[in-house]
Amino acid sequence: MSGQPVPVIIDCDTGVDDALALLLAVRHPGLELRAVTCVAGNTDVDGVVRNTLTVLERAGAGDVPVARGAERPLLEAARSARHVHGADGMGDLGLPAPARRPADIDAVGLLRREILASPRPVTLVPTAPLTNIALLLRTHPEVTRNIERIVFMGGAVATGNATPVAEFNVWHDPEAAAILLTAGVPITMYGLDVFQRVVVPGAEVRRLRASTEPGARLAGELLAHRPAAPDPDSPESDDAAGGLGDAGAVCAVADPDGLTTRRLPVEVSLAPGPTRGQTIVDRRPRPGEAEIHGGGRERAMVDVALDVDVERYVKLYLETVGGVRA
Repeated sequence: MSGQPVPVIIDCDTGVDDALALLLAVRHPGLELRAVTCVAGNTDVDGVVRNTLTVLERAGAGDVPVARGAERPLLEAARSARHVHGADGMGDLGLPAPARRPADIDAVGLLRREILASPRPVTLVPTAPLTNIALLLRTHPEVTRNIERIVFMGGAVATGNATPVAEFNVWHDPEAAAILLTAGVPITMYGLDVFQRVVVPGAEVRRLRASTEPGARLAGELLAHRPAAPDPDSPESDDAAGGLGDAGAVCAVADPDGLTTRRLPVEVSLAPGPTRGQTIVDRRPRPGEAEIHGGGRERAMVDVALDVDVERYVKLYLETVGGVRA
């Protein structure tokens, strides 16, 4: 990247891979992390705040304000992912309580303040259920004039994880995701189709875990908690490898050329039943019979991530967080 750093705000539910994303955002010279807002998702919102402060402390971050946000989705009860991220949301690593404290302002207030105060348009990077972002857009729509882009980790073109068709962040609060798609600013969807592919090899995970530098060592411990080979049953699978997950969305902001996107219509299924929370991505080259006979409907146009340069993003992460020059 050249020129001034990109002003970035991360909205997260820290979370093992949200923590990996925060480490990258703090340490990448092309990014200016202005604030972090917290929402319930991987664990309860108070746990998310604690985890976020812990990661920023380990990363050696400057005075980055952190704010508590929504403790449940807009319409439904909160549903955590502790079975993936551990009881504390951070892989049960037994990290000490942080000395840092959250800001004396709620997440929506902090988002509004930092977006409007930024001298240059901000890039929002939600790596969590989109409740805070939906509340911001509905309460303070004026912020869109100073948002450059929203790069959100969520959704899937093909296969879901929370359900066969729905990805967790969107499934957790589908109404919020639907509101985000109508934000009126450029949006990139970094979904499961690329999320699951960016995997750090086991040898690099072990090297990070052996580091004496607190941030690099934490990255190694987090990666070790989330083995994420694309096909764990494959004979070529590396059991010690760890998926970058949400950190890939931050890579996409720092180095957008590593991502292949296509501008496509996207909508969120809000109906009860097995498709609730699905991101319906229309990849057809022309309208079908439903549109011909029933009339078309307006859908958001989104830059959908369809492919990723895995080696490029792994190298970016290791060089930035682990201090490795490949």
